[in-house]
Amino acid sequence: MAQKNKLQFIILGLLNQQPLTGYDLTKAFDDEIGEFWQAQHSQIYPQLKRLEEQGYVTHEITVSGEKLEKKLYHVTTTGRDLLHEWISIGTPDLTATKDEFILKLYFIQTNQDPRLREMLTEQLTLHTAKLTHLQQRLESVFPKPATAKQHYGHYLILQHAIGRETYYVDWLKQTLQALPKKSE
Repeated sequence: MAQKNKLQFIILGLLNQQPLTGYDLTKAFDDEIGEFWQAQHSQIYPQLKRLEEQGYVTHEITVSGEKLEKKLYHVTTTGRDLLHEWISIGTPDLTATKDEFILKLYFIQTNQDPRLREMLTEQLTLHTAKLTHLQQRLESVFPKPATAKQHYGHYLILQHAIGRETYYVDWLKQTLQALPKKSE
């Protein structure tokens, strides 16, 4: 099995769904994939080059408008096989999430800390907005049950993200309510 460079598998998976340009791949990280995995433009293009050198993807030049040439990437049979193998292997490692807020919270010593209420309130605003966004995405991407069946993994991820954000919002609200009033 190739090294566990997960970005290569994300790119192969996206290209397995449909041919895409490097720009399209970058946009996928801004939209859907970004809900659970991050990658920068500066990581995607070099990874595409490596995948092509390894024979996992190929490209064709397409023309957009009058002169704009774009590389449209396709997954090869070898790339599809590698993706299938990766999906088939178990995922026994639970990875820690990198949540800077949680990291900062770890170092708060007491529920009397004057920074705590503001920190929690900020996160409540952010996570409430995220929850609303995810709920809207679920409604727009999967308006009918049949669409969920066609892209079931994506549907499950959105459900998971909604559950995670719902819990986070509820936890933040409960934690804020449990804080001592300023006069206590």
